[in-house]
Amino acid sequence: MPEVKAAPSKMDAARKPDPPKPPLDARLTEQRNPRTQRIDQLSSLEIVDVINAEDRLVAAAVSDERQQIARAIDLVVDCLRRGGRLVYVGAGTSGRLGVLDASEMPPTYRTEPEMVQGVMAGGYEALLRAQEGAEDIPEDGARAMDERNVDERDFVLGIAASGTTPYVHGALKRARERGAKTGFLLCTYPSEELLQTHDVVIAPLVGPEVITGSTRMKAGTATKLVLNTISTGAMVKLGKVHGNLMVDLQVTCQKLQDRGERILMDTLGLQREEAEKLLGAAGGHVKTAIAMHRLGVDAEAARKKLEEKGGSIAALIGKPK
Repeated sequence: MPEVKAAPSKMDAARKPDPPKPPLDARLTEQRNPRTQRIDQLSSLEIVDVINAEDRLVAAAVSDERQQIARAIDLVVDCLRRGGRLVYVGAGTSGRLGVLDASEMPPTYRTEPEMVQGVMAGGYEALLRAQEGAEDIPEDGARAMDERNVDERDFVLGIAASGTTPYVHGALKRARERGAKTGFLLCTYPSEELLQTHDVVIAPLVGPEVITGSTRMKAGTATKLVLNTISTGAMVKLGKVHGNLMVDLQVTCQKLQDRGERILMDTLGLQREEAEKLLGAAGGHVKTAIAMHRLGVDAEAARKKLEEKGGSIAALIGKPK
């Protein structure tokens, strides 16, 4: 008897690409994904599998940009050490991710709110409800840089998955005119002009989205990974991390109180009650508490010693074991 082949499943049908056609748009973020063209025919579990398969491409795409990301970290550190700021500029998902990363810095690393800022087209309202037209006005982006008095000490990173957002380009142009260092983060092929214009260009090529143009998906994930790496790398190099512990945190809630006490217990070999007492004497600042204990001084003297070492606990007491 001739062999009877099983009928193709819906998943097979969804993953079988149609013959390639020339893209209507050269931007990867706007192209159709041949692997998901029949996603509307899949079961819920099959949809999960298809999305997960696409998401697995993101980390590799970010890794391909490792040298550019490292370059961005060095630019940020140089600016922050000179009293400058890291300013993210974006619209839509890209802008919200910039605001999110910036907002995490004060509670995690005890930075001043002005040190890392997120600027997005449409302002605060756009965080909660899309203000799509706001991204089309480059003059508004330029005005945002003027309002923040961006200067030669600052690093401004434009974020636009498609690479074409007028608001972002307007902001970066004005930032450069004001003397700032600039970078661009996008998820499509960067133009030669873009590469020549900015101090660093980061372009993780995650490919077309599962749903065409929905850059909150793979492009958004890649963007968050890159921003996390840049800001975390900068904070590490600024001495706000000891080993892999966030020793520069300031206790502002019960969760951080517990974390601070555990850091002191781990690094100094203290019991919980001893750690709680020491942290209280340090005004809730973990790094100060470590310096107090290791040097046998009070909080004021510990803070002064830390300032003399540029805030680096390792420079003051040595590297962690």
